[in-house]
Amino acid sequence: MKIGDKVRFLSEVGGGTVTGFRGKDMVMVEDADGFDIPMPMRECVVIETDDYNLKRKPAAAPKADELQKPQKPEMPAIRRQPEMKGGDVLNVFLAYVPVDAKAMMTTPFEAYLVNDSNYYLYYTYQSAEGKAWKIRSHGLVEPNTKLLLEEFGKEMLNELERIAVQLIAFKADRPAPLKPAICAEIRIDTVKFYKLHTFSASDFFMEPALIYDLVKDDLPAKQVYVSAEEVKEALLQKKGVDKPQPRPAPKASHGGKDGVVEIDLHIDALLDDTRGMSNSEMLTYQLDKFREVMELYKEKREQKIIFIHGKGDGVLRKSILNELKRKYNSCGWQDASFQEYGFGATQVTIR
Repeated sequence: MKIGDKVRFLSEVGGGTVTGFRGKDMVMVEDADGFDIPMPMRECVVIETDDYNLKRKPAAAPKADELQKPQKPEMPAIRRQPEMKGGDVLNVFLAYVPVDAKAMMTTPFEAYLVNDSNYYLYYTYQSAEGKAWKIRSHGLVEPNTKLLLEEFGKEMLNELERIAVQLIAFKADRPAPLKPAICAEIRIDTVKFYKLHTFSASDFFMEPALIYDLVKDDLPAKQVYVSAEEVKEALLQKKGVDKPQPRPAPKASHGGKDGVVEIDLHIDALLDDTRGMSNSEMLTYQLDKFREVMELYKEKREQKIIFIHGKGDGVLRKSILNELKRKYNSCGWQDASFQEYGFGATQVTIR
């Protein structure tokens, strides 16, 4: 039972629309005269639900040849939607839902745009590719609905580290206050897709969901994307606060000898507590830190970076080399000085 559902009373005549809840057992129902009536939930039965549990297919991305042809603009066929009380305040969310929450390591995920308002929304949903953006979905989402944007597996998580959503809100059949255009850029923590407890219950899904605010009470949500400058500042602050611990290889630092940057990727140098994390989750976190540093220095030609990964079984070193070959193949890399780091470090030269 959710806000907006229409219910009928079981033990007495009447019913109405759900407007809110009191505790776990009481529901507020607005009757035909506009009065809110408190009723026990067990005394109500849902006779008509809203559209939040309907999956809608997004508009397909345009083909290359279609982009070259001039298109005559057309207004989409828009049907009048019932409006919810309080829905003239814009609230929009980006949500990720596991298809099978009982198999978090293997399940695919669904991405949704949730429009919790009485406005129609033109939208674009894009992912970053370097300094450019790739369109993943675009179209129109109706009021008080959620729209399925895409389904993806864990192998695509690297593509979703930076997401941008653009929104234009309007009402098609009546005058309405003007809402500002929104462009929200979000940093997605891909490690969360391996942990069930980061997905929580919500009013919009039967399954647990990972939800990011895009617009909250008419105001664009605070950007959660962290810029390269903020990453650099945080790493410098970490260097000043952390106390070095004895280890065979040097501890992570920015500003090594002769301007060489040293980054310690040992998991205990990155996280204070790794309890509850699997080996694959820790590896993903280490690779995320590697990518952050590479993005931070990728424009600084001839910069040398030492990534201290340790010898171990070679999984982290192999993963780093694969990343270099796949995303940073213009850079040079080699084993770092054996005298200083043994077999446990890789030197990268930005080019």
